[in-house]
Amino acid sequence: MKALVLAGGRGTRLRPITHTSAKQLVPVANKPVLFYGLEAIGAAGIREVGIVVGDPREMLQPDHRTGQLVTVMVNTQAEIRAAVGDGSAFGLEVTFIEQEAALGLAHAVKIAEPYMAGEPFVMYLGDNLIKDGISPFVREFAAEKPDAQILLAHVKTPSEFGVAELEGDRVVRLEEKPKQPHSDLALVGVYLFNATIFDAVRAIRPSRRGELEITDAIQHLISSGNRVRSHVITGWWKDTGKVEDMLEGNRMMLGSLETDIRGVVDQASAVEGRVSIGPGTVVERSRLRGPLIIGANARIIDSYVGPFTAIADEVELSHSEIEHSIVLERSKIHDVPRRIESSLIGKDVVVCASDARPRTHRLTLGDSSRVELS
Repeated sequence: MKALVLAGGRGTRLRPITHTSAKQLVPVANKPVLFYGLEAIGAAGIREVGIVVGDPREMLQPDHRTGQLVTVMVNTQAEIRAAVGDGSAFGLEVTFIEQEAALGLAHAVKIAEPYMAGEPFVMYLGDNLIKDGISPFVREFAAEKPDAQILLAHVKTPSEFGVAELEGDRVVRLEEKPKQPHSDLALVGVYLFNATIFDAVRAIRPSRRGELEITDAIQHLISSGNRVRSHVITGWWKDTGKVEDMLEGNRMMLGSLETDIRGVVDQASAVEGRVSIGPGTVVERSRLRGPLIIGANARIIDSYVGPFTAIADEVELSHSEIEHSIVLERSKIHDVPRRIESSLIGKDVVVCASDARPRTHRLTLGDSSRVELS
């Protein structure tokens, strides 16, 4: 069995972070989301993995020196290739498959047909987190040998997902983001297929949004009499497409963190609960309440870092408080008078107080930013 990992999406719901970075590489508990999926695939005994990557694109970005909008080339494909390499770090053999445009999940399957060479495969959406992995589902598929197997989970907002109707474990109908869902069972971003899926993706037509929908392809299998079975998962799963989902994923992954302090914590600091601190990091006169993780070469001075927070490499935090948040590389947070919480702060960001009068807020924000001030 092979695997197909989709890493070509543009992450519009995570802007502005994804204006300049691939959404699959945004970290959860200081590890890119994509890496959790690759590790799960390797743990299931699969070695050959095709990763679908998108095309470089031009975007308008503000120049931080002049404030003028300038055109920059965003190449998330190169970023993903550099992060994953040949896959050997995960025990995998990786082949990259280029998708010329975001034409849908079924289109990604279609262009992967030569790579699959008739073998069954698991398709894994690169921005999904399944805490307990996929090994049981791969074994189940190999034993039962259906034409397709989908993973489902009960959700509170089924209209935001592909939704399935079941008779026993047999899938009788699928619908993409229905206005009036017939069940609360949403498609999890993991699918298992044999070669019949390629006939299905060739048979369907683009949806109203111009994409080849995987739900339409699976529905074609059902309508053609192919055997499509389901497995309703009971473990924790998240599509990390939105900020609140990233933070929830971060919380869940930090829940199993082990204490590992390799940096320097002075005697005036307090460390409570499970805390991981990377090498070269210095903590002075601060309070850390786990579970939380701090990367390498960071500085935490006269500050409070609360539970479910992930601080990346080379971050500086002084005279500030933060909890239930993710802070990416090289950002600086200084002298912030109120506690920061439930926030996703990108790379090379500066958050600081000002003594200037009159008291004002001075902001430089990219497209799709969100700021709450009180």
